This record gives sequence, C-alpha cells and structure tokens, in this order.
Amino acid sequence: MAGASLTLEEWHASAPLLAAEVAEEWELRLGDPYVPGAAGHVVRADLPDGTPAVLKLHWPHRESEQEADALERWDGEGAVRLLARDGAHGALLVERCKPGTFLSTAPDPLGVLIGLLPRLWRSGDGFRPLAEEAAHWLAGDDLAAIPDRRLREATAHYLRELPPTQGEQVLLHQDLHGENVLAAEREPWLAIDPKPLAGEREFAVAPIVRSVELGHSKRDVLHRLDRLTAELGLDRERTRGWTIAQTVAWAADDGRFIETHLETARWLLEDV
Repeated sequence: MAGASLTLEEWHASAPLLAAEVAEEWELRLGDPYVPGAAGHVVRADLPDGTPAVLKLHWPHRESEQEADALERWDGEGAVRLLARDGAHGALLVERCKPGTFLSTAPDPLGVLIGLLPRLWRSGDGFRPLAEEAAHWLAGDDLAAIPDRRLREATAHYLRELPPTQGEQVLLHQDLHGENVLAAEREPWLAIDPKPLAGEREFAVAPIVRSVELGHSKRDVLHRLDRLTAELGLDRERTRGWTIAQTVAWAADDGRFIETHLETARWLLEDV
C-alpha cells in the first residue's frame, strides 16, 4: 500500500500529490479539501459527469484496512456508498453527503442512531474480530501509560473477561459518534468513516456513549448509556464494560482526546 514506509507526518505532506495522481487515474476534478483528519486526507471531487463525490486517502493503519470492505457490505444502506477503491494507493471514492451537516446538530441524534445501528449490523464474516483488537489493546505499551491505576485495572479486566463471552458477531462501526453521521439527500442521515470490526452488538454503542459532540457530562454519558441499551435491547453492564475498555484504550493511543476520554471512563466506572 502506498505510504506504508512513511511516517504519518511524511505521509500527510505527500497526500496532496497522491490525491492528484488518483484523481488523474479516476478522471476526477478535485475541489477543496476537508479539515485534515488524524490519519486521512479527504477532498471534494466531481466525477466526469459532474456527480459530486469525496476522495479519501488514508495512511496505512490497522483500523482503516477494511473500511472499503465495510462500505461494500453496507452497499449504501445507512452509510455512504462506495464508488471506487484503490488499495494500492489507500484511496476510496465515496458519495458526497449534502448538506453534510453533523448528526450532533439534529434535534434527537440518539433517536437517529437507534434507528441506524440495526441496519449496520450485517454479518461480521471476514472482518477483524473484536477479540483480536481487544488482545492488541491489552498487549500494547500505551495502556501502561494511563496515569489512573483504577482505569488501567478496569480496562485490563474488561479486555480479558468480555471477549470470550460475546454474543452474535456482527459488523461494527467502532467510531460512530456525533460527527461521523452526516445529513444527506439519498437518505436523511448516512454514516461515514467506519473503522470496522466483527463483534457483539454491545460494543457498537461505546463511541456514542462517549461522544462529546452529544454533550459531555456524567449525566449526558449515563443518559446515552441508559437510552441506547434500553431501546436497542442491549446488556447494559456489558455495554458499560466495553465502553470503558475502548475509551481508555483509544485515550492511550491518541493523546488528542485523553482528558475527555478518561473523564468519561471514570464516570462510567463510578456507575456501580
């Protein structure tokens, strides 16, 4: 895959040139880029017939490896439609959401997500298992750097105890927060930017429970946990455990959100 030997900083610097190469290959007319992501380069594009689209390039990373596969499996049902893929360049071409406003601005974002999630729970066959990802988090060095011993121990406990006792394995969007669902024309709301895994449904709401875009207070977090588990028929305790585990693991891996992530995890840990 293109960029595999580059550092993230080097890849970001080379991404515009790579986008131009892919655009020539697919006969795209490129427009303005979106705000850069942590490990992605996303640009407005138009197809030769004028159809609006989005060109997305991603730095080689385990979480993004099967993004195109997930979009293909959803086939536009509740998620943006995949128009083309180029694995060699780490490039995806997807439909553009218009007007593209964030779900976090909607009157009842949780209601939208409660309706959307069951549509995304397709077969998880062929996707990296949640149990494998949990083992990766547990074995990594980042978790040891979390300063709160209670959170480290709780996370390690859940990462050991939850994977072997999971229910049915479905396709999960493990980053489904208030700004990864956009207003669109083909459907009112479409999910973007999956970081897919195969695992039990209880894991699927973890990113929603901690979504700071939907309100960041202990009351907000517990309200989301209670409503999502009740209306989707999920086991509340398993959901709470998965949310603590993934939230701490992601805080350890990406320092940009460490304070809010650890605060969310503490609120959930105290809810006993």
